Amino acid sequence: MEEQLSEMKPNYGSTHKPVHRALWGGLLAATAALAFAACGGGGDGGDGLSGEIVGDGSSTVFPISEAVAEAFREVEGGVDVVVGLSGTGGGFEKFCAGETDFNDASRPIKDEEKQACAGNGIEWVEFQVAYDGLSLMVNPDNDFVDCLTVEELKKIWEPGSKVDSWDDVRPEFPDEGIKLYGPGTDSGTFDYFTDEIVGEEGASRADYTPSEDDNVLVQGVAGDKGSLGYFGFAYYEQNTDKLKLLGVDGGSGCIQPTRETILDGTYAPLSRPLFVYVRKDSLDRTEVAEFMRFYLTQGPELVAQVGYVEAPDAVYDEGLALLP
Repeated sequence: MEEQLSEMKPNYGSTHKPVHRALWGGLLAATAALAFAACGGGGDGGDGLSGEIVGDGSSTVFPISEAVAEAFREVEGGVDVVVGLSGTGGGFEKFCAGETDFNDASRPIKDEEKQACAGNGIEWVEFQVAYDGLSLMVNPDNDFVDCLTVEELKKIWEPGSKVDSWDDVRPEFPDEGIKLYGPGTDSGTFDYFTDEIVGEEGASRADYTPSEDDNVLVQGVAGDKGSLGYFGFAYYEQNTDKLKLLGVDGGSGCIQPTRETILDGTYAPLSRPLFVYVRKDSLDRTEVAEFMRFYLTQGPELVAQVGYVEAPDAVYDEGLALLP
């Protein structure tokens, strides 16, 4: 049975790896301290939880789940939360095979993924956890482009594209080679971008540098003057000294992704909700249910800190109502 499948958009009509404690530093310590107080204790005490929770999926959602998992571990020291980043599609393959407890997703589950889950007796619950503005980046030494239209982006990325140089995009741009970076085909970001920009999900030129790990894309764009790449807004927020953010003109003028433009949908058409899917049988385990309760109550602060936009309180309340 499917629970709370939402095809919603904002209202504008790998391999597993453990979380890294050093990554979030003082932020996690402060958040964990607040959570510890709110939860009335926890840690490694005799009344604490134990067990292992395994997640995978979207590299876009990964920074949120990683931060939440680390903060939860500070409160419930007996629970080992492992988060991977195989991409939304790659993560759903593991999730629907029963290999993981939760899957991070930068798009709603597809019909074929629903069928794969059903075929293995996997029932699931969908939780919306944040909003993202899928962002376009160039090298900071690029001084000639600040904004691209949806039509120009389609011209660059569509299958069979002949765009090899920046002046192929716009005549006034220099005759300099363009090097493209983007998510791999297992990524929900790839699915979303191709659907919104090219007009067909999965339709893309193949001669670009792909990766399911957005940090690899950051390094590529930062190291190549002729680069153009796209990935989640949080990866820009964490690397503002290495990247130049572009605006996108979807027909109403050039707009850059910000907290305000992502949440109100004016950064169109690349604002989107982010999800976590959890196996229903996993939620029957106390440590998983409490992890998701922690995610939906303490997570919104971390969402903002890692560079995404938290959903309205009512969205988290709806998710909490689904927990046992």
